[in-house]
Formats: sequence, structure tokens, C-alpha cells
Amino acid sequence: MDILNKALLGGVLAQSVAGKEEKRLASMVGVFSGMLADADILIRSSSDPLLNIEYHRHFTHSLLFIPFGAAIALILLWPFLRQKISFGRLYLFCLAGFSMSGVLDACTSYGTHLFWPFTDERVSWNIISIVDPVFTLVLLVALLLGLKLRNIQVARIGLLLCGLYLGLGFIQLQRAQQVADELVQLRGHLMQQHVVKPTLGNLLLWRSVYISDNKIYVDAIRLDLLDGHRVLEGESVEQFSLGEDLPDLDSVSQLYKDIQRFIIFSDGYMAYDPGQANVIGDIRYSMLPVSARPLWGIVIYPDQPERHADYRFFRDKSPEVRQTFLKMLFEY
Repeated sequence: MDILNKALLGGVLAQSVAGKEEKRLASMVGVFSGMLADADILIRSSSDPLLNIEYHRHFTHSLLFIPFGAAIALILLWPFLRQKISFGRLYLFCLAGFSMSGVLDACTSYGTHLFWPFTDERVSWNIISIVDPVFTLVLLVALLLGLKLRNIQVARIGLLLCGLYLGLGFIQLQRAQQVADELVQLRGHLMQQHVVKPTLGNLLLWRSVYISDNKIYVDAIRLDLLDGHRVLEGESVEQFSLGEDLPDLDSVSQLYKDIQRFIIFSDGYMAYDPGQANVIGDIRYSMLPVSARPLWGIVIYPDQPERHADYRFFRDKSPEVRQTFLKMLFEY
């Protein structure tokens, strides 16, 4: 999830293992440690635009890295806090704050390398959006109330409520997947790949993306919290194929290698952006849940095969897009 949620979760987790007089210090340590895993965003190269997306949410988010990440937080904080707290207690708060950063990211659709180095597969449970104001509010209230009341139960209740919210996300995912499967069957398509995930900031409006016969289909599914749903049929686009779309591209060229890297990153949900020349997008993500216009992608230069592909974002923050999204979300 976003770095704010990781910071808040880290603070609440540290509070949950702190004594009454340690709440403020534990919260500060937990907030810092919760954000530390996302320091991998600094791994980038001016000469290789795709390096960052390969290493963001990579080894620093692995379960195996948790004790090492906590140790790094300890080393950074110890010079400033050694007069206020013991070495062991500081490590405990760092460990608590760092411990769930990778797991929280695995709950989203972006995913993380949770089981690195045993596998390079991105784990994406798709039960919550990268940004969710309800989840954030629960954590914020738990953190602030815990500081005010200095009661360990406040943090634990907050964590329980967050767990229940993620459980609701799991239930909504199962419902959305069932609707999406029925839609595929109704169309008579043979599904090759399929992903269903929540849209930004809610558990009501879901995006379904599947591949059938080398074509990517995008739809939106609006669920309520109890029963009932509505399908909003979306766009479709031809899946990108190196062999068919760039048949003359040399397999040892830099461009070929970069496209292969992006294929892995996007799990094959790649297509030319219908509105931009030489842009190959990750169709799993878009500003609107029914759109095949990608939120991010790579710009390629076929006539310069030794040039790196550029990684770009294509955010459309226009009022029209916002109004369309809100209409899909609230007009049930």
C-alpha cells in the first residue's frame, strides 16, 4: 500500500507490544520502521528506466528480510535513542514496525516479492486498493487514541478492525470473481488469464481483466456490501506479441530485453495504448475500470533497438475522469 498506511501500521504494531510509558517512543520507532521497506524506491538508474520497477517492492519486502530490515532501522535510530531505550526494546519496536510492510503490499493488486529469494513471483492477493481511506482512517484513529489513552488494547483493537476490513476485501473479491467468471462464460470465451482487483480507494467497484484468444477484455463490476451487483462492460484490445508486433526485432537488442522485462512485470497483460503511438501499456491498471488505456507503460523506439525503453505514467486527472469514476462508484 502507500507509504502512509505502512507508517501508520508500523506505529500501531509497535504500540501493541509497548508498555504504558513507551507508547510515544514506540510509535515513533514503528512509524519509521514501517516506512523503511519502501526505501527500495531509491534503487534506480538514469541509464535504465526499468530498473526501479524491477526492484520496487522486491527483496526489502520479503518475509526473510524482516529481521534484517528491523536491524537496519535499529542501526539508524540507535545513535539518537540510546539514552532513552535499551537495545533490545528498540529492536523489538523496529521489528514490530517493519514486520508487516511486505504482507500489506501483498494484499494489494501491485503485489510484492514476499517469498524472495525462494521465488521471484509477485504475490498479489487483490483484496485492497493501494490507497484505501477507510483502512487509513482506522489506523490513524488507533494510533492517536493509543497515544492519548496509553492503553495497549487500543492498538490491538485497531489491528483487529484492520484484519476484519481485509477479510471483507477477501469476501468482496470472491463475489467479484464469481461475477467475472459468469461474464466470461456468457460471452463464450476461453479464458487464458484473469485478474480481478479493487479500484482506487474502495471495495465496491472492481476491475476485471482477462485474456482470451490473444485479446484483453476489461470490465467493471459494481458490488454492494450485502447482495446484488451490476456489470459495466468495458473495452477490449489486442494483446501485445513480440513475434507478431515486432517480428524483425533482434532478440539480443536492448529493446527486446526491455520488452521481455516489462512482459514479466505486467504478467503478460500488455497491449499498445490505443491513444498513443509506440506506447505499450500494462492493461491491468487504468484511471477508469472500464478503460483499456493504461495507467503506466513503456515508450519504445523500434528504429533505435539499442536504446532503452522509457517507463512512463499516463495519469488523467481531468474532472471528466473523476466524475465518470464517481458515477460508476455511487450510482448503483
